Amino acid sequence: MRIKLVFLLLMIVTPILAAPADDVASARAVFDANIKAIRQRDREAYLGCYLHSEGLVRGGAEGFAVGFDSFAKGVGANWPDLLEADDVHLTPLRPGIVYGTYRYRVRYGNDEHVGISERLFVSTPDGWKIAVTGAIDAPAGTPAPPRALTGATLIDGRGGAPVVNANVILRDGKIDCAGSAVQCPVEGIDVTDVRGMWITPGLIDAHVHFSQTGWADGRPDSIDMRGSHPYEQVEGELKANPERYGRSYICSGVTAVYDVGGYAWTLRLHDRFEPNTLVPHVDAAGPLLSTLDHWLNLPAERQFMVLKDEAAARDGVRYLASQGAHAVKVWYIVQPPALTVEASAAAVTAAGDEARKHNLPLIVHATGLAEAKAALRAGATLLVHSVWDLPVDQEFLDLARRNGTILIPTLTVPRGYVRMFRSAVEHTPVVIDDPNGCVDKSTLARIAETPSAPTTTTAEQLARRDERTTKSEQIGAQNLKALIAAGIPIATGTDAGNPLTLHGPAIYAEMEAMQKAGMTPMQVIVSSTAVAARAMRRESEFGTVEKGKDADLVIVAGDPATDVANLRKVRYVVRAGVVRSMEDLHALAQ
Repeated sequence: MRIKLVFLLLMIVTPILAAPADDVASARAVFDANIKAIRQRDREAYLGCYLHSEGLVRGGAEGFAVGFDSFAKGVGANWPDLLEADDVHLTPLRPGIVYGTYRYRVRYGNDEHVGISERLFVSTPDGWKIAVTGAIDAPAGTPAPPRALTGATLIDGRGGAPVVNANVILRDGKIDCAGSAVQCPVEGIDVTDVRGMWITPGLIDAHVHFSQTGWADGRPDSIDMRGSHPYEQVEGELKANPERYGRSYICSGVTAVYDVGGYAWTLRLHDRFEPNTLVPHVDAAGPLLSTLDHWLNLPAERQFMVLKDEAAARDGVRYLASQGAHAVKVWYIVQPPALTVEASAAAVTAAGDEARKHNLPLIVHATGLAEAKAALRAGATLLVHSVWDLPVDQEFLDLARRNGTILIPTLTVPRGYVRMFRSAVEHTPVVIDDPNGCVDKSTLARIAETPSAPTTTTAEQLARRDERTTKSEQIGAQNLKALIAAGIPIATGTDAGNPLTLHGPAIYAEMEAMQKAGMTPMQVIVSSTAVAARAMRRESEFGTVEKGKDADLVIVAGDPATDVANLRKVRYVVRAGVVRSMEDLHALAQ
């Protein structure tokens, strides 16, 4: 077909002028003018790049068309908000004819397309023109074009000294080279100059819940909003559009998350999100095994499977394994006198034993020292909360060390509940901690309802809750120091989805609380990248900046090795080699 098209053009464009010595340079000038006209929304300049003839050929996903007049009629009606044109290749076919391709990323509002476009440039009496144009969107998962990030300070996530004036070469969605400019020279690929910035691995939130919204409508056991926001409708919306939270994560510099409990549909998020560079990597544990028969379920779906005995525990694990769960999560709730640690220990132990048979890690929510130690005896390798009631003791540390357990402290999530209740009791607006504007509009609208939310909580009850929360925060911070001193690995997780612990930007306050509790900035960075990837069992794929890993990066305008608050200063986020600016990320999130 292409041979026929070239023959047609040779017949139409007569005579073809004698080409200048450098046909490729002439074709490139037209290409650059064409892209510039699109970005500047200059209709006249744009049309001036094309062959004004019935021989103008256009091709694409919608088929084949010819003719300049019909082409010109549609120009200017829908300019893109963003156009990236990378990986340009121009090849002279014969004097006066050059064939070219480039990789595009184009965005209209929050509708993004990536693919490959082709051009045929010809020399005419009116100068060089585009005679053939076409574009085809790439299938999901197609690797991004190669790119070099140059001149930044590199923090690779392994805890070593930063590398100044570093280059990171991205190719086929992977890191091809990371190191000094001498180690990683730039040859023949597009460049993003990030001098004066810092590159770290993409952040990882190792404790999130896509089955929760970040407000009371997803947790009506806090403030019951079912009168205005029926719970089944809320959950239906979450299942239909989890990508809105995925975009908030990427916008915030979070390129991987671990969903450690929710409805069974969350188990499909891994396959749904993996080829999509607008959302993070996701692994999910699915429905939780719970010592409490909690009512927060749907008529035909459960997110809590009751651990009533050992048989129920084993049945629950076998169900999760059959559904493709990446882990087994136990919600270890203790409410004496009915629900005691001793009464639940056998079922939790059975769940751990069955999980090992299926090669699934055992994740446990245990906020009390007694149940946390029972969970460790059952084989827990990931504790998704710190101990909040008592200082951790030597037995706890020995058990954690024996298991190789990673602990996620979640220092900030209880304060979100206090803030929400305060807004409802005192009828004051909620202040959102979202420095880059990454939270989606629907979530912001729900949060704006908080001052008028119906609550029976009194000022006295709020004061007592605030006091309890302050005490647990203090114990959690002290325990984090003890865990660090004992060499227990710490991963960062926020428990996002709980009220006012928002998907995406919640990571900043959590990292800052970890630093305030005594971790060094570099320790927090490693916990938020390499260790969090290990918590997900995906450390061979991402979490550090090294050759062969996924090209998932965050580029910030301040030094996070001196203060992790600088990770708020996001300038670019890279997911699978696609480099997006903060302006682009904000537009996509909104």
